[in-house]
Amino acid sequence: MATTMQQPQMGLTFEQVWAALMEDREQLRITEKIVRKTEESLKEMFARVDRVTANVDRVTANVDRVTANVDRVTANVGGLNRSMGELIETLIAARLWEKFDAYPYNFRRAYQRVPLFDENNRVLTDIDILLTNGEYVMAVEVKAQLGKQDDVDHHLKRMELILKYPPAECKGKKLLGAMAGGAVDADIQNYAHSVGFFVLELTGESVQLVPAPKEFEPRQW
Repeated sequence: MATTMQQPQMGLTFEQVWAALMEDREQLRITEKIVRKTEESLKEMFARVDRVTANVDRVTANVDRVTANVDRVTANVGGLNRSMGELIETLIAARLWEKFDAYPYNFRRAYQRVPLFDENNRVLTDIDILLTNGEYVMAVEVKAQLGKQDDVDHHLKRMELILKYPPAECKGKKLLGAMAGGAVDADIQNYAHSVGFFVLELTGESVQLVPAPKEFEPRQW
């Protein structure tokens, strides 16, 4: 049998080894350059994030300050509205019964903020001003600006609650109703008269009974 002779494998030359090393060195240099650029990009990105976060914090702080200012203004306005409403109510309540001397009601006493309780002793609403005598009572709803039909409609519902849950001052008496305002819109005045309410308006430092149309009939509940 013939024997096959194999040629001996030649080793890598110095030049080949050196070239391979140089190639690896160049690749390593390129890799390091990429890593440095990546690090610089990341640092810049994080710096931008920090700046954006700082801006967000400043905006949030500004929003918080604005919100706090709005809350203070709202509280002040609410307090002013309450104070104005209470002042108008006090001015209207002063000797209010005298405005009905032309009618046979003989009111001589006025109560303010009379609460209505249900059967579980929960407050349902209150009567701004309640005029009384031995036979009649009149529930007066006061508004700083009487300019919405809803104001009248709400008082109509209140009248039904007074009938259902009468306070001690109303029991066994004939119930009448009225609307009063620091200023009264003409259309709402007409509407209030149409449902049987008297209408009063603050003029200067006194309250006046607004003249009703000839066909006006006070409603008795």
